[in-house]
Amino acid sequence: MAMMKAVRKMKRERGAELVQVPVPTIKPHEVLVKVRATSICGTDVSIYDWNAWAENRIRNVPQTMGHEFAGDVVETGSAVRRIKVGDYISAETHIPCFNCPPCLNRQFHICSNLVILGVDGDGCFAEYAAIPEDVCWVNEKSIPPEFACVQEPLGNATYTVCVEPVVGKSVIIFGDGPTGLFATGVARVAGASLVATIGRHNFRLDIAKKMGADLALNEKELGLDGVEKAIRDALSAKFYDGKYGADVVLDMVGTEEGIALGLKLVRKGGRFSAFGVAKKLQIPFDYNNGIVFKGVDIRGINGRIMYDTWYTVKNLLASGRLNIEPVVTHKLPLDEFEKGFALMMDRPKVSGKVVFML
Repeated sequence: MAMMKAVRKMKRERGAELVQVPVPTIKPHEVLVKVRATSICGTDVSIYDWNAWAENRIRNVPQTMGHEFAGDVVETGSAVRRIKVGDYISAETHIPCFNCPPCLNRQFHICSNLVILGVDGDGCFAEYAAIPEDVCWVNEKSIPPEFACVQEPLGNATYTVCVEPVVGKSVIIFGDGPTGLFATGVARVAGASLVATIGRHNFRLDIAKKMGADLALNEKELGLDGVEKAIRDALSAKFYDGKYGADVVLDMVGTEEGIALGLKLVRKGGRFSAFGVAKKLQIPFDYNNGIVFKGVDIRGINGRIMYDTWYTVKNLLASGRLNIEPVVTHKLPLDEFEKGFALMMDRPKVSGKVVFML
């Protein structure tokens, strides 16, 4: 039996282990992928750290971690028709059922029966991974694996930014994590007139500037009032009276303070995209003045649109117009997975996206 290296959650406690396990045996509708690069997501950090979300969500332990990857197809199942051996692929990590009401309305990304790679079954922090053909995405071969493997979170950012056009609009982004940094770059490439990124880590805010942020504001240093003033001043200086607020606000982090300030800053008739997952189930904010009287369009964002968002992301990367290199700050061998997770969990933040190269 062929064996491979894999980073697996072995116990329902903090940590993971690099172990030898059998290479997956694929089902008729699956392909076997030789992984070339795989990256750490916030979900992986939660599983590694074994927080309350992981304790309540993860059912299968032991289980191979990871869900963001790029690699080469080395075997296909008997029912596979679209994907071929030799294809260079990544994958949509939300695996839909294709039968529930959202799926029947082509809203596969919010399937009522989603199975998530690396959460509900074995993932891709391994030399090989078994992937359903339905969620395989063939990459442009010119895209390096360290960039191709982050198309899943880049897709989150692209969907959040571009659920409606942002050409000529002011865009405020709450969150300096990798997805917020990706959103900064996408907003710039998509033609936003002003891009302001709000975060708490100067290392990452420096990356935001490289990604095209006109303003990179440290909430801890300026305070919420200082952040609001800086944005309103910037709007007043070049566009219109800052008292009206910004056209688009993107929440990429889900903090109570960010949500409240974002709803305060969005202009009447503007758009608020809600991607960040709040740690608190109940968030206090001014419902009447923040939403109702403003006529704000609130868009809940979960995952990426299959396959529209993937097509957009592929084209942005292949064209060279979107350079995500500043966000991918570390490339490590899989054997150094503990170092990778330490980089993601350190405070203050000293990393953007951490990628394992195989």
